[in-house]
Amino acid sequence: MSRAFLLCCAALSMPVHAAEADDADRGDGRTIIVTGRAVGYKADDTATATKTDTPLIDVPQTVSVVTRARIDDQALRSMADVLRYVPGTTVGQGEGNRDQITLRGQNTTADFFLDGVRDDVQYYRSLYNIERVEILKGPFALIFGRGGSGGIINRVQKTPSADLLRATAEGSVNSFGAWDIAADVNAPVADNAAIRINGFYEELNNHRDRFDGKRYAVNPYVAVDLGAWKLGLSYEYVNDDRVTDRGIPSVATGAGQPNRPVRGQRDTFVGVPGINRAGLEAHIAKARLDGELADNLDWSTTLLYGDYDKYYTNVFANGPASSDKGTVVLSSYTDPTTRRNIIVQSNLVWKFALGDVGNTLLGGLEYGDQRSANQRRNGTLSNSVFDLANPVYPTVQFGALARDTKSDVTVLSVYAQDQIAFGDHVDVVVGLRYDRFRIEGSDFIGAAPRPFARTDEKVSPRLGLILKPRENMSFYGSFSRSFLPRSGDQFLSLTATQSNLAPERFTNYEIGAKWDIRPDLSATLALFQLDRTNATTPDPNNVAATINIGGTRTRGVEAAVTGRIAPGWQTSAAYSYQDAKLRGNGFVRLGQVPRHQASLWNRYDVNPRFGVGLGVIHQSSQYAAIRTVPTTTRLPGFTRVDAALFLKASDRIDVQLNVENLFDETYFSDAHNNNNISTGAPINGRLTLRVKL
Repeated sequence: MSRAFLLCCAALSMPVHAAEADDADRGDGRTIIVTGRAVGYKADDTATATKTDTPLIDVPQTVSVVTRARIDDQALRSMADVLRYVPGTTVGQGEGNRDQITLRGQNTTADFFLDGVRDDVQYYRSLYNIERVEILKGPFALIFGRGGSGGIINRVQKTPSADLLRATAEGSVNSFGAWDIAADVNAPVADNAAIRINGFYEELNNHRDRFDGKRYAVNPYVAVDLGAWKLGLSYEYVNDDRVTDRGIPSVATGAGQPNRPVRGQRDTFVGVPGINRAGLEAHIAKARLDGELADNLDWSTTLLYGDYDKYYTNVFANGPASSDKGTVVLSSYTDPTTRRNIIVQSNLVWKFALGDVGNTLLGGLEYGDQRSANQRRNGTLSNSVFDLANPVYPTVQFGALARDTKSDVTVLSVYAQDQIAFGDHVDVVVGLRYDRFRIEGSDFIGAAPRPFARTDEKVSPRLGLILKPRENMSFYGSFSRSFLPRSGDQFLSLTATQSNLAPERFTNYEIGAKWDIRPDLSATLALFQLDRTNATTPDPNNVAATINIGGTRTRGVEAAVTGRIAPGWQTSAAYSYQDAKLRGNGFVRLGQVPRHQASLWNRYDVNPRFGVGLGVIHQSSQYAAIRTVPTTTRLPGFTRVDAALFLKASDRIDVQLNVENLFDETYFSDAHNNNNISTGAPINGRLTLRVKL
């Protein structure tokens, strides 16, 4: 990246719009569907963590919220961008084709939600139509059911408002040549109805050789206020096509020592141009109906339909390199998947008092039908040995089917929760969830189709105690238990061995404190323990297999401060410590769990027209996969500094420059296993122009 580019952009740049973002988050009397309130970087409440509109200070678990103001100020473009600034969360490579994260030691590709409804297909999620991202950690099983149970990621969609006509156009370009354009239009169509249309187009590029791609999406959303009832109808079309990049391999450092990423290969593409490609086409429709049945008795139902067609083809390093400039063995496969989701979720909330005891009683029902088809063909390479110093790309031929499955998952869940207020100082959250998870399907590899089926019925309890010595301060303790079916988080198949194993079980404990120092500034502290039994993990030496490891335990602490420190100065600061290992064997460490993570982002408005931003991410070393042998690859720790300049050129025009990795740190951002390691980008800039029409 040219430093001259940054200097030239700095002379042009800089937006001040955090204050305006506050208004979008709060809503007003004519907001038809409320998504939550926020003041700048600080969110006030959530309707996700308890499925009731609850102040965050009254939620007995860790909830990190990245508001739209922060998304815009930091020029965040992906879920990975968002989560790098959320300690306790690490971003996985996802084999270069999907969002994949580790929360409190638990790796998942499926614990993603959209407005509280499961969004578990493997793809990259954009932020163009998102008002906020909520990261819930710890005891959440009652609300969301099955999953990896370190936590969940919930995206809250932008919704229409009947107050006035608003339109924003935005364009940006970065120093690698990537660029995007986006539009957000809110239009009242009657006193009680509005439409909001979000759309974007993006050309992808980065520091890596041979990388390119494009993605685009459009999302019209109509909302109508019918008096006692409110109706929202949303449709989203997503198209994503990009190079599949699985990074660089590792290399041995010496007998009994961890492997490390190869050096001097930051930009080297280990794959085959034209073959390494991933694509997704998705149609996602959502209908939401909210109503007041009687005083203090509300009902809501959400129906989500999703149709996803995805392909994924890759050539990748299938072992360590012989040296930093040596050779590495390649492997290859292609993997198309189709899925159709139908999920219905209905909730009834009744607020009532028994004497001095207040109750917010939630009753819920969820039904899901998810049909998937997946195939895999392994590739044969004309030359499976790749020379890092002198890359020559082989040809690839894909053979007969190595996997061919179809599955149908039906889920029925019933849950009840009561938020009990004993006066002003003691709250209790208690509830149970019943899940019936049924998978049936066929494996078509072999002389005859092999049918498979299994039904799991589990009860997930939740208990939380909240003590509030003052209205703006709480201390809490929380417990929950949940499960993950043996078909995994993508339920593509079920082997004979898996069908005889009990589901994985997760038990979460958390104690903590929350303090709203001011309405626009909060501090939180949490200590947690997550025990996992009957545990399995991806085999770092076999992309198609898992290994049984017994029981794991993650213990840790998280602390955060979010909000406005002083007039014109907003911050988001957080730290986490995690100790994640196999129970009874401290040598076995869980993969992609650094012991220490810290992040700090500041925005300071020097005056109403000019502002500056500064951010720091620190992450200690981590193992790329679960450490079972001394030579498991270890990624070194790193510290990355980001910066921004903001200029409010007029009442309608904002300009900003964001600089990532200001001091050009060499680092390894994430991995998929011991030999698929992503390299962090060198210093780069993004110039953004935002116009309010």
